[in-house]
Amino acid sequence: MPAVMSARVASARPSARAPGRVSARQSSRCSPLSRSRVYASSETVTDDSLAALNIKYAIPGSVEFVEGREGLPAVKLTHACGASAEVYLFGGCVMSWKQATGDEVLYVRPDAKFDKSKPISGGMPHCFPQFGPGEMQQHGFARNLDWEVSSTSADVNPDDKDPCVEITLRDNEYTRAMWDHAFELHYSITLHGEELQTEYRVINTGDKPFSFQAALHSYFEVVNIKLAAVEGLGGMKYLDKVADAENPPTKEMPNGTLTFAGPVDSVFENSPSEVSLLVGNGAGIALQQTGFTDTIVWTPWEDMPDCYESFCCVENAKAVKPVTLDPNDTWNATTRFAVYTA
Repeated sequence: MPAVMSARVASARPSARAPGRVSARQSSRCSPLSRSRVYASSETVTDDSLAALNIKYAIPGSVEFVEGREGLPAVKLTHACGASAEVYLFGGCVMSWKQATGDEVLYVRPDAKFDKSKPISGGMPHCFPQFGPGEMQQHGFARNLDWEVSSTSADVNPDDKDPCVEITLRDNEYTRAMWDHAFELHYSITLHGEELQTEYRVINTGDKPFSFQAALHSYFEVVNIKLAAVEGLGGMKYLDKVADAENPPTKEMPNGTLTFAGPVDSVFENSPSEVSLLVGNGAGIALQQTGFTDTIVWTPWEDMPDCYESFCCVENAKAVKPVTLDPNDTWNATTRFAVYTA
């Protein structure tokens, strides 16, 4: 198990930005519009061999394709400051996010499988086009399909070399069998210093409207769940899925921080654009979002006796009220994650 990040190496808390706006510097999309970036090929590659991926998309010192657990292909982003992230193409899952010290921020459960028999349990799995149970498989299909690489980039400014990868999921025979819609889901991951930034774009490429839910089911490592806390949700109403998973009652959280003394599965609708997770050793993780309007907090408690003490899920989501997209329309959401000293 990786060591929980140290408070003494955490940076100052980042300032929040206005909801719904992403500046050119903050944008995590690997867009070829900026001339201040070095770009590898933007042609989609279907040969997932590491050699082919590195030939087309690697950027020395910034972006490299490597072999992940049990041989799964992954892209490793490395920032000049020493921070790194790894994204598995299976499930489009951010599996690792390390600070410059090497401290891991994310958590992967000990029961995680890497043979494609099930979605990876840990990191930042996707929930799309469904959150939770419903008409299709739990949390939809995005987390158990292979994604394609669309582009990579790295900022050439000497003080800020931001590595970025964009991966894409498109409809296919498998997805249309359970959700009969044409779509593209573009997901970009950027390291801006030690910060992890993402952009999520859903495009309706078909000829009829569709509705969907989306979430990043992020697992964060904590010292102990009993020492962890979530700030920014005090006084908010939430759906309590522990009380009743099928028809969760609406409750109101008391003012102050959310602490843990038992299982929690709470869906906060229209949550603030920034919340924070205190990991239990003086460090915190700030989660900023636009587009995602809900925040979900989950700990299984003793339903997972081997690991529940070591992680807390704080999820950026559009879950309560699905998004409806007309043909050719696009929905965007962004996230920004940063470690700070609490």
